[in-house]
Order: sequence, then structure tokens, then C-alpha cells
Amino acid sequence: MATKDDLMLALYQVIDPELHRDIVTLKMVKDVEVVDGVAKIKVELTTPACPLKDHIRRDIEAKTMAVEGITGVEVEMGAKVRGKSKEGRLPNVKNVIAVASGKGGVGKSTLAVNLALALAKTGAKVGLLDTDLYGPSIPIMLGIKGQMPDVDMIDGKEMMIPIEAQGLKIMSIGLMLKDTDAIIWRGPLLHKALTQFVEEVNWGDLDYLVLDLPPGTGDIQISLADLLPVTSAVVVTTPQDVAFADVLRAVKMFEVTKVPILGVIENMSGFVCPTCKAHHAIFGAGNIEAKTNELGLAFLGSVPLDAAVAPEADAGRPIVVSNPDSAPAQAITKLAGTIAGLQTVVHFQQ
Repeated sequence: MATKDDLMLALYQVIDPELHRDIVTLKMVKDVEVVDGVAKIKVELTTPACPLKDHIRRDIEAKTMAVEGITGVEVEMGAKVRGKSKEGRLPNVKNVIAVASGKGGVGKSTLAVNLALALAKTGAKVGLLDTDLYGPSIPIMLGIKGQMPDVDMIDGKEMMIPIEAQGLKIMSIGLMLKDTDAIIWRGPLLHKALTQFVEEVNWGDLDYLVLDLPPGTGDIQISLADLLPVTSAVVVTTPQDVAFADVLRAVKMFEVTKVPILGVIENMSGFVCPTCKAHHAIFGAGNIEAKTNELGLAFLGSVPLDAAVAPEADAGRPIVVSNPDSAPAQAITKLAGTIAGLQTVVHFQQ
């Protein structure tokens, strides 16, 4: 008759493909029992967005069925997101992921919104902070334009409460501006505004806070690196050489500020004609994957063009929500899982 110890020995052979350690040592196995020859195993993954959960499940089943006396396997999978230390700023936010680009016009904000939504769809608690003070577009993309965040007294201090929409907690300077308002601020005022977003917003408990950074490598990016416990960053580019040249500057900035770079995303990678099904490299075929690898960075994936992405975003319906089966939505959903997995790897390496 198989025992609990027999099962645990078998589970030591199940290796997490990203962390390269067994799931017992990683403390993912929460409960094991044998009932009438059936192994019942409870596993807690490191993120609900784990891209390899099915692989891990199959491996558990295979290793467990190899135990003498086991006639069946029931695997119950949950998840608890691993995160940074609770010390310092944003103690209740486990991960702060910056979405950056070296230049404008590469679809960074659209990707940031859809990545945040894709993470939230897995069951994670997700916030989205629009730090592009000069061009805040997230209120439009999420259909919350014109809404004002409430203010509440928490522990004797006035705190802004993020707007909640589409499963996200959202804060943006755009929520506080009229359509015709322009921000003409220099460094000190920018730093003060960002400090308020960090210290005077009650984000509550979050698994992931996604930052939509402004394009470039200026005051705002440097201030955020000082103010926020950014746990990782991804850099967005398009296939054009002129866009990838600016990736190098963004990468250098994160290296200087000691923020781990998870990798590079190629946006607008090509367009598939809905009529003839031919692939058109509208912005050229820049071989971004090879260029990224030459820098020693991970190529996270590509997101194709789709004529529906822009109008859906303008209407407050991001593509991951409005058309989850579309090619861009599928690509972004896969990217969200990859990013969540890599963020876990970063924590285990630190």
C-alpha cells in the first residue's frame, strides 16, 4: 500500500521548468494523502499566471502513477504570488513591473493595459499606474475618463483610492485633468507628483502593480527608480531599426538603476490580411529576436497588428477583453504568463 512518504519521494522528481528545482523543495506541495489507492495532491504554484501549469500537472500525474499501489491521481492546483520584501514603500504590493520603451509610438501603453488585464484574468490582484504624466492615455483605454478618485482618511492621513474598472485598480494623472489641460512641469514638480502617486494612494494588497512608463529615459523614469521598489522591467519596441536603437538606451537606464530586465517585446510585428491570409511586415522585418539575444536579453515574444486594437482601446475596450480569441490578445495573454514566470525566477535568484 502506497504511503504519503512514497508520494513525497515521487514528487521530489517533479522539477519546475523555470526555477529548475523540485516542487517539494520549493514548498509548492501543500498536502498529500492516499485514499483507496487514489493520490490526492494539493499544489500551490508561484503565480496564477504560470505558463507551465499544465506541464507541471502532467509531470505530477506521471511521477505519482509510477508509485506502486497508486491507481489514480487527483491534483488540486492553487497559486500564491511570490513577492518582494514588505519593507520600504508599497509594502502590500508584491511585484512592481515597469513597461518601458526608448521612444514613443511603439504601442507601449496599449501593451501595458492589456498585460495588466491578462494578469488579472488569471485571478491575480493587479493595479495599473499611469506614470506618463505628459501623455496619460490609460483613462481612455479603460473607459474611466472623467472619473475622479475618492479620498479617504487612513491612519490619520488623506489617501487617494484608485478607480476600479475591468478587474484592475487604476491611478492616472489623466483622471484629474480636463481634455484641454497641459502639464508644463519641470523636474521638481514631476518628482512631487510621482511621490504622491506612491505615498498617497491606497493600493491595498496587490500581486502585481504594472507601471506604464513614459517613453524615453528622462526625469520621470529616474525618479520612479528612486521612489518605487521596481522589481523588474520589460522593454517594448517595433521591428524598425530606429525603434530598436532606442531600446539600448532604455536597457542602459535600467542597468544603471539596478532594475532587472525580463526581456524585450516586439509590438506590431506584422499584419495578416483577413482576406488573403498573407503576412505583411508593414514596419519591416527587423529580426528583433536576434538583436535582443545579441544584447544578452530574453526575447519575450511578438504581438501582431490588428485593425481592431486601436478603435477598441479608444472605446475603452482593450483587445484582451473585447476579443480574447484574436491573435494580439492570445499573444499578450501568453506574454503575461511568461512575464509572471520570469518575475518569480528573479525573486528566487535574489
